Amino acid sequence: MDVELRASDDDRHRVVAELHRHTTAGRLTLDEFSDRAGAVWAARTLGDLAALTRDLPALPDPATASSTGGDPTGHGRQELLVLFAVAALTLLLLGGFIAVTR
Repeated sequence: MDVELRASDDDRHRVVAELHRHTTAGRLTLDEFSDRAGAVWAARTLGDLAALTRDLPALPDPATASSTGGDPTGHGRQELLVLFAVAALTLLLLGGFIAVTR
């Protein structure tokens, strides 16, 4: 991977999804996720994106993990709730930022 190549929106979406999976696994707090997700959208190169996940272990491919069938433990619902909480927190932070800068 050439770290100087410019990042695409697909690259950014992939990194945000990876950060979300680490958050649901308990490796990142919601604040850390929010900070890193904001940095993802400011990143210009693949190297900038790689730096945001450098301290996190590799995760199994989500397509492979989801092909094992249903989840009887309810973890899918828990992931959805965490995603909703992260989205709500991000909107609150964005609203506060807009209010302060006006």
